[in-house]
Amino acid sequence: MNDRQKTVKKKLPVGSSDFRKLREGGYHYVDKSLFIRDIAEASAEVILLPRPRRFGKTLNLSMLRYFFEKSDDDRSGLFGKLAIRDDECFEAHQGKYPVIWMTFKDLKEPSWEYMYRRMTNLIRDEFLRHDALLGSALLRGSEKRYFESVLEQKAELPDYGDALRYLSDYLRRYHGEKVIILIDEYDTPLHAGYAGGYYEDVISFIRNFLSGGLKDNEHLFRGVLTGILRVAKESVFSGLNNPGVYTVLSRKFSDAFGFTVPEVRQFLEERGMGDRYEDVSHWYNGYLFGGRVIFNPWSVINYADNEGEAKPYWINTADTGMIDRLATRGGKELREEIGQLLEGLKLTKPVYESIVMRDMEARDDILWSFLLFSGYLKPVEQLDDENFALEIPNNEVRIIYRQMIRNWFAEKTESNQLEEMLRALETGDVKLFERMLRLIVMRIMSYHDLAGEPEKVYHALVLGMLVWMSGKYEMRSNRESGYGRYDLMLKPDDPEGQGIIIEFKRLDEDEEQDADEDGKRKKKKKTPQDALKEALKQIEDRGYAAELEAAGIRKILKLAVVFSGKKLWVKQGGQQQA
Repeated sequence: MNDRQKTVKKKLPVGSSDFRKLREGGYHYVDKSLFIRDIAEASAEVILLPRPRRFGKTLNLSMLRYFFEKSDDDRSGLFGKLAIRDDECFEAHQGKYPVIWMTFKDLKEPSWEYMYRRMTNLIRDEFLRHDALLGSALLRGSEKRYFESVLEQKAELPDYGDALRYLSDYLRRYHGEKVIILIDEYDTPLHAGYAGGYYEDVISFIRNFLSGGLKDNEHLFRGVLTGILRVAKESVFSGLNNPGVYTVLSRKFSDAFGFTVPEVRQFLEERGMGDRYEDVSHWYNGYLFGGRVIFNPWSVINYADNEGEAKPYWINTADTGMIDRLATRGGKELREEIGQLLEGLKLTKPVYESIVMRDMEARDDILWSFLLFSGYLKPVEQLDDENFALEIPNNEVRIIYRQMIRNWFAEKTESNQLEEMLRALETGDVKLFERMLRLIVMRIMSYHDLAGEPEKVYHALVLGMLVWMSGKYEMRSNRESGYGRYDLMLKPDDPEGQGIIIEFKRLDEDEEQDADEDGKRKKKKKTPQDALKEALKQIEDRGYAAELEAAGIRKILKLAVVFSGKKLWVKQGGQQQA
């Protein structure tokens, strides 16, 4: 029996985000309890903590609720053997406050009518949780009537907008302690409103609802909100007085969400999987929160639950519709930049911590901020007040970008044509490759795309199509090899496989070149064959194959692609086999 079989494993909390259930059910729990102390001692009264999906936001707010909430049952046992139990914060704050707790994570309705109904249901349920207030002599007649109208769902829209303010007032008077308000995934309804065309309705409601409970509320001890984005102050938080906002760029709270390196190592050791750290790191590591390395907790837990099967767990849980829409609508520049990210290169982009969602389709530059805060990019380096070097965090997220490229091509051409072209390239059938490439270019490329720098357009186009081959090849472009920079290289994962080098040349049909005729110099028009020979000579003269040769690749296919507008020609160089 090996060590892994001997290990007594606790149940894994796959899909469960209720702190009490995890603790009482004996589930494996990574201790994040000192987050409680950080909240209790924070200088800001209202705290906003944007993080990507599935990074533990709901579980952490559930933990805050069970810790702070004043209740008839003793909940101190839930925190036994956790770090917070030995902190002085425990005696000072545990079980001392009335808590208003709401999660918006499932509010993804297609219309404002349905969204409004779901939101009023949530408000009713929270009032119902505190229905002991109705039997109290502290509530005046009008206050009891208001409370009952919410329970019976007969309140008007403005009354629901005041619900946080009124409920916190009632709870403060009833318990004699200030209130803690916890709102989980506050921006989920905003995403749904943006996608469903009722953004103005939902943002108006959320603004009034949050302002009522969080702005100048004398009954409030602490307000904590989680979400994905910091939706711009003028859109949602215009009523709040300087809330503390801590995004993935902030050092404070940087270890509260997601797993740190020591936490992952300990987790794997406790699961009898200590030898799998490098595999887990390749797939799910790479996020940087406030400069701290963070792993995706959802994926790490699912990896362990599936006995070490590495695959994309996180991307299958998220609604990527907005990202797909923003990314695939982009032009040639965006496709080229996504290609660079897939090669492992960095992009330098401005990052805006506050996002006005209605601007996202009008301003291409906001896309990069959205991708960063949603977990699809990481900030490698801050270059100045606004610009960051960004790159893909890990292999799991890299698959998302491949799917973006595939979706873009799927809209433009038939997948069987693309697959036939790529098979021809892989098998060295250059004539078929040329024919299929011509067909695809005619279908998806416009003359508008070719204005400016057409070589980059062809480069990005072919690079995007080669995404289909990324399971067998490492794609590289514009890298130094030998004495120059090649355009595209496919380096096979198998050293016995065939390496491919592609060089692009633009043919100006009016271009002339020198030629000899009986020893005399004269001008003649450059033909496609001339340009093809020139490109293949460049591959040889500049030693572009050096990188492949150094990696032990013996079979190397060298191709020249010459184009003039939508017309193109392909020629194979001498096929190298060492």
